[in-house]
Amino acid sequence: MARERITPDALVSAAADLADEIGFENLTLAALAKRFGVRDASLYTHIRGLADLQERVALRALTEWADALGSAVAGRSRYDALIAFADTYRAMATGHPGRYAATRYPVSSEGPAASAGVARIVEVCYALLRGYDLSEPDATDAVRLLRSTLHGFSDLEATGGFTADHSLDVSWRRAVDTLHHTLTNWSKI
Repeated sequence: MARERITPDALVSAAADLADEIGFENLTLAALAKRFGVRDASLYTHIRGLADLQERVALRALTEWADALGSAVAGRSRYDALIAFADTYRAMATGHPGRYAATRYPVSSEGPAASAGVARIVEVCYALLRGYDLSEPDATDAVRLLRSTLHGFSDLEATGGFTADHSLDVSWRRAVDTLHHTLTNWSKI
């Protein structure tokens, strides 16, 4: 069986997959090198070190996240867009926990690549909220509410934080329905 050719892109893809398997915080160059069947030193031809690899995985995860969320809400508005956004968020967070953790990694790169993923995710959030006719500063408050609700639930679910014998799917739908009700009635709150 031929060994996979090592390229920067192949390293980042493998590292993102590995992060999903073992956790972003447990990602090491040694574990990645083992996946390719090479010594750690061989990776330095393509990356500067662990921090560089983590940043590249974070940038990749942010791009994937933005693509998925953007596709989910495209052509939808209000409740339909909210459900699509929320369900995609949850699926990404619980299905790709290493990538999800990577989206919170502080990216220090300069230039458009560093902030493009974050900016696209924020834009998708604001696009979703346009259907609720929120203006500033309400839109910013609503984005913060949306993110904290979805992040909190998804993070607790992914880490086994919910122990009650009750359907997570029912609780999730109620949380999303509550967000919709809150967003619909924002001016009355």
